[in-house]
Order: sequence, then structure tokens, then C-alpha cells
Amino acid sequence: MRILIVDDHAVVRAGLKALLEQQPDFVVVGEAESGIDAVRQAAAHRPDIVVMDIRMPGGLSGIEACEQIVDQFPYMKVIMLTSYAEDELVMDAVRAGAVGYVLKRVGSTDLIDAIRTVGKGDALIDPAMTKALLEEVRQAAQVKEASAFSELTPQEMRILALMVEGLTNREIAAQLFLGEGTVRNYVGNILSKLQVSNRAEAAVFAVKNHIERHLPTEDDN
Repeated sequence: MRILIVDDHAVVRAGLKALLEQQPDFVVVGEAESGIDAVRQAAAHRPDIVVMDIRMPGGLSGIEACEQIVDQFPYMKVIMLTSYAEDELVMDAVRAGAVGYVLKRVGSTDLIDAIRTVGKGDALIDPAMTKALLEEVRQAAQVKEASAFSELTPQEMRILALMVEGLTNREIAAQLFLGEGTVRNYVGNILSKLQVSNRAEAAVFAVKNHIERHLPTEDDN
């Protein structure tokens, strides 16, 4: 595997190069000391894997350099090697196209294993960051669910929830102290806003998007 090392500290680069070149299946094809230099070196040496620090001087961060490299050379795999176990950084790195995020405190064997893992086409996130990544995924799912009901008013949400329970218009009217005709109009609006054709489809949509997590409170109008 052809490897490019990117770090603004010469001592770190030298240590990484010495470690990696002990492996018979690794060859370090270049070194870069900044994000801008990393993009240039990637174009010049065409490595298989880029081991990149996140925070570097020179106007282009490791994350920005990663994004440019992956955009220009999709086959290149970028591993972020950093001292920073910050939730937002790992999210930014993943969004930029990095397939690995490893903390510098890992042992030599673990780093070598991480590079081989990424080289085989697998993604790798340091276990210290996995919880943060999963939480981001969960939050994104919740935002997506909530947006599914964004067109509905609080009252329409309440009526949709009762539709899920299988209540008829008359039963919903009695529970919410509304006229049956009023409920019928609400149901029509709900079907239109959700772009479904009947109550059954509306109920399936609501269940699929976990309406129970997004019901209005008593204070909502």
C-alpha cells in the first residue's frame, strides 16, 4: 500500500515513516506538512492511503484537504490521525470523506491494523468516537422523522395519532370535543399534506416515522 503522511510536525512524520516502512506491505511515497501540501503531494504521488493530521497551519485544515483529495481522487482513502477526541471533528471528517479516524494515542500495532483495515475497503472509527458517531446518526434520524410532520398543525398531529389508534371520525370528535364535520376536514387536510390517499396509508406513514416521539404538548396550539 502506497501511503502519504501529512502532519505539520517533522518529528511526528519521521516517527510515522519509520514505523510504517517496517511493514513489508507498506511504502511511504511522500510527506506533507500542511493541507495545501497534502493536496499537491496526493496529486503527485497518487497514494492509496493518506494518513492526515486534522489541525495544521497554512490556511487549509486536514478536513478541508481531505475533502479536496477525496473529491479529486475518489479511490484514495484518508485516515485522520489526531490528538483530538472531539465529537464535531469526527463528524466533520466523516462528512469530508474520511474512512478512518484514529487518535494518536493508539499503539503502533493498532495504527498498522487500522491502515490495513482501511486498505481492504473497510471504514474505521476509533472506539472512543463511536458513541458520538452513533448519537449523531440517531439525532439525524430524529430530525428526519420530525420533518416528516412539519406541514401538520398540532391539532392535525393529535388527530393523526388517534387515526393510528383506529378511531373513527366520530370517536375522534368526541375525544377532542370537535364536530364530526370538523374532524372530517382535518382528516382531508392531513391526507393532502402527507400526500397519501387514505387513512390506512396515513397511519402507516405516522407509525413509520414514529409519531409518538413528535406529538405536541398541551401548551402547543
